[in-house]
Amino acid sequence: MNLHEFYYELPKELIAQDPLEDRTASRLLVLDKNTGQMEHDYFRNILSYLKPGDCLVINNTKVIPARLIGAKNNTGAKVELLLLTRMDNDRWEALVKPGKKARPGDVIVFGNGELKAEVEEIIDDGKRIVHLIYKGIFEEVLDSLGEMPLPPYITHQLKDKNRYQTVYAKHRGSAAAPTAGLHFTDELLEKIKKNNIEVASITLHVGLGTFRPVKVENILEHKMHSEYFWIDKEEADKINKTKEKGGRVIAVGTTSCRTLESCTDEFGIVHPKSGWTDIFIYPGYKFKLVDALITNFHLPESTLIMLVSALAGKDNILKAYKMAVKMQYRFFSFGDAMFIK
Repeated sequence: MNLHEFYYELPKELIAQDPLEDRTASRLLVLDKNTGQMEHDYFRNILSYLKPGDCLVINNTKVIPARLIGAKNNTGAKVELLLLTRMDNDRWEALVKPGKKARPGDVIVFGNGELKAEVEEIIDDGKRIVHLIYKGIFEEVLDSLGEMPLPPYITHQLKDKNRYQTVYAKHRGSAAAPTAGLHFTDELLEKIKKNNIEVASITLHVGLGTFRPVKVENILEHKMHSEYFWIDKEEADKINKTKEKGGRVIAVGTTSCRTLESCTDEFGIVHPKSGWTDIFIYPGYKFKLVDALITNFHLPESTLIMLVSALAGKDNILKAYKMAVKMQYRFFSFGDAMFIK
């Protein structure tokens, strides 16, 4: 399968740079995965496309302000550190820019010395293992010094950190937001629950591998990044009961989708589980559990457009994206939504 098969033309001005004031005001493109038919609506009306007995599965991960700007302690040279994955205690896997200024033994200082990072080793893809040294509570230090690690295609500064969090964000650990969830408000979720629609929570800490471009022509040669996840028994039971009663399991976002498919056995049963997943979903994949998906519009030639193509069919997706461009939908993290039913 060729990478270029997942390419589409996207004018730069359609890349959303700022979140809408009202989370539910985003547009909604509804795509029937079986017929390819499309409808155009607004996210505030998502309930019209849900049925009593359905189960929405949300990812309650919380983005940490993982982008830190500091300086080398011996030269004063500016260095940017992006925390990716907590290894153990205060050791983190991180990206450092510029990389040549971060060799083993180097120390980077942030703020007035409240936080320091000592580079321990260089690992694959130029990433570093760093040891963080600080006084007090790490989360408080990070909140005071760190910035939200917005994707590279967003060039505007985020005025309110909370707008890059879902309203149900709970467990800290992501380097990027599960953006399909950004369209929900507490009020909308309450309305959904009152309509006899179950809401189940999973956790997957989103890594920056989400934005890593696919660099191989044959997508089957692409190596997926690993991300940490867990599903509790109570939440797995909600999802399994939905299936038993004939309801649909609707993943909110590709992260929820990948987690669910990683925890489901060949009989379509979800098991409580935790660990790392590097599942790569592309056309030809047979879904074990997920029936429908709420998602945003994804980058050309990305693993995420491959995932939605696996669910809805590549031709249907590319036609829908072409229509979205024509109708000037807003794309990517702060953009509009799609419901694949």
